[in-house]
Amino acid sequence: MTNKSTKIISYAFLIVVSLLSIFPLVWMIIAATNKSVDVVAGKLTFGGQLLENYRNLMASQDVWRFFWNSAKYAVITTILSLLVCSLAGYAFEIYRDKVKDVIFVIILMTMMLPFVALMVPLFQMFSSMNLLNSTLGFLLPSISTPFLIMMFRTAAKSFPEEIIEAARIDGLSELGIFFRMFMPTMKSTYAAAMTITFMNAWNNYLWPKVIMTKSASQTMPMMISSLTSGYTTDYGMLMLAVLITTLPTAIVFFILQKNFAEGITGAVK
Repeated sequence: MTNKSTKIISYAFLIVVSLLSIFPLVWMIIAATNKSVDVVAGKLTFGGQLLENYRNLMASQDVWRFFWNSAKYAVITTILSLLVCSLAGYAFEIYRDKVKDVIFVIILMTMMLPFVALMVPLFQMFSSMNLLNSTLGFLLPSISTPFLIMMFRTAAKSFPEEIIEAARIDGLSELGIFFRMFMPTMKSTYAAAMTITFMNAWNNYLWPKVIMTKSASQTMPMMISSLTSGYTTDYGMLMLAVLITTLPTAIVFFILQKNFAEGITGAVK
């Protein structure tokens, strides 16, 4: 087989895989413009029901309140997670000793625990602290994750110790070294971490379902779940709600996709 034939087969394979990958997104957009009966029938052409689906959605759900809740929780979680996890990862790598290494191993071992095993004790603890239906109750289990700590610790391995020593000799504080020297050099890692954290926080369903007992505190994934809980489901309206929910994470990813790829690559070197 010639090189030209190999390239043709490779490109054909990649095109097919790409089309299969984007088909669910395309189908979701098309379904948002059609009636429920057309969605069920598998119609693959755009319809004229978009505005009607939007009116029905707004009439049945307080969409923009839920959107604001999701945005607020996701943004705050992302900011705090980046700060806490990057500080922890940096400290574990720069100020190493045997005790910290043992603690780090224990932190990594918690990755093997499924979240469902922690939900009941977390709910009881947060309930006793009057943190139900609160932003703080949503945030606390999410602002520090073993994966992000490991990611930032791995990234810190590439941070030259000579720069740290020179900064100390010049009188720069340890926090000054972190904020003024480490953070600017790790932009790609922060971009990758921000993308992962924002997506996880935005799409989080299980913990908000447990901690947010009031309707006014619900998030977009919880709203979508409620749209399918009745006797009949309006699939056109449902697909429009899913499309609105998908847009923020898609925008964040497309804006940061280059830095995301660089950050992930740098984090695993």
